[in-house]
Amino acid sequence: MLKSGNEHAIHSPFLFELYTRVIAVKGDEHPDYDLIKTFRKAMLKDEETIEILDLGAGSRVDKSNKRSIKSIAKNAEKPEKFGKLFYRLIQYFQPTRVLELGTSLGITTLYLAKSTPQGQVMTFEGCPATAAIAKRNFENAQIQNIEIVLGNIDLTLPERLKTVDRIDFGYFDANHRYEPTIRYFKACLPYIHNDSVFIMDDIYWSEEMKKAWEEIKQHPQVTLTVDLFWIGLVFFRKEQPKENFYLRF
Repeated sequence: MLKSGNEHAIHSPFLFELYTRVIAVKGDEHPDYDLIKTFRKAMLKDEETIEILDLGAGSRVDKSNKRSIKSIAKNAEKPEKFGKLFYRLIQYFQPTRVLELGTSLGITTLYLAKSTPQGQVMTFEGCPATAAIAKRNFENAQIQNIEIVLGNIDLTLPERLKTVDRIDFGYFDANHRYEPTIRYFKACLPYIHNDSVFIMDDIYWSEEMKKAWEEIKQHPQVTLTVDLFWIGLVFFRKEQPKENFYLRF
């Protein structure tokens, strides 16, 4: 059983400020949230059925390769509270090079892009049908700072990484299996710096994801992790003692 704590369990000044000012914030509102909510609501009502090309571990809810958009929005998109958390994290750390593995319908991508209008979001997606819907959402939201990289991430990620100089903020929500998760994580490591932040999604989704999360926590370049149960935050701050925290969210 995981033991979760609050700000009273935190001894790191860096993490105390991050938790109290960003993670534990409740009820925050922003016009960008309202805009993104309109897209989420539209997706949740959309009865259109599309053909899914699933190159990862698949859905635990719907195993068919034809799914309605509203089903994908309900089961594959992160809940609103996580989108808001990602928005606050980006506002706090001010990254300009943001990488997302797993675009889906693009709802989470909207949070990433709207929170850093001066930055650039590179989002990777293997399914042409969902990528097309995400692209439509981005265009309708009039967002210019998103690049969709379409194709098998096993192939597109190594190639596209050759074109970047660094990763400030990375969100890993693609192939929910052990080997690809670790491979993608290690592929991105040459591009980190002291203030880079990675978010690993669905760290308790399966035994394979639990194994991947444990390995990431122990990686020598990782100095601090924050386990919020559904997601894990990963930091590489050399001045930080190596610690792993379980915190309530």
